[in-house]
Amino acid sequence: MKLFRLILGYIIGIIIFLILIPSLLISISRNFDNFWHFNFLISLITRLCISIPIFILGIVFAIWSNISLLIIGEGGPTDAFNYAISPRSQKLVIAGPYKYTRNPMVFGVFCMYLSISIFLGSLSCLLICFIFIPLMIVYLKKTEEQRLLKDFGQEFLNYKSKVPMIIPKFKI
Repeated sequence: MKLFRLILGYIIGIIIFLILIPSLLISISRNFDNFWHFNFLISLITRLCISIPIFILGIVFAIWSNISLLIIGEGGPTDAFNYAISPRSQKLVIAGPYKYTRNPMVFGVFCMYLSISIFLGSLSCLLICFIFIPLMIVYLKKTEEQRLLKDFGQEFLNYKSKVPMIIPKFKI
C-alpha cells in the first residue's frame, strides 16, 4: 500500500507540475500576449541561452529533492492541503538540496516555469511566475510548515532559522 501511494503521489505530481501547469503557462502566453501584444523582443538564441541553464537548474533541484526526500526522509513529496497522497516523510530532511533551501521542489519548478516564460518571450507568463512565489509562500506557511512543526518540533524550528524558504543560499 505504501509503494502504491508513493507511485500515485509521483504520478499526480508529474501530471500537475510538469504537464498541466506548463501547458497552462503556454496557453496563457499564446492568448494574452497575442491579444495585448506583450512580449519581450530578444532573439531566440538569447532566450535559449538564458532559459536552458535555468531549466536545467530547476530540473536538478526538483529531481534531487525528490530523491533526497525518498531516501533520507523515507517518504514522498505529495501532500496537498494537509492530506498526504504519498506517505509523509519519517525524518526531517536537511541534507542535499534541503541544506540550501527548505523548499527545493518549489524552487525547481519555479525555475522551470521561469525558463518556459523566457523561452516563449512572454511577459504575461513571466508575470504569472512572479505571482506564483508569494502564493506559494502563503500556502507553504499555512500548510507545510505547520505540519513540519507538528511532526518535527524544535528540530524543524532550528532548521527553519538557518535555511531560506525558497531561494537557495549557497556558501562559497
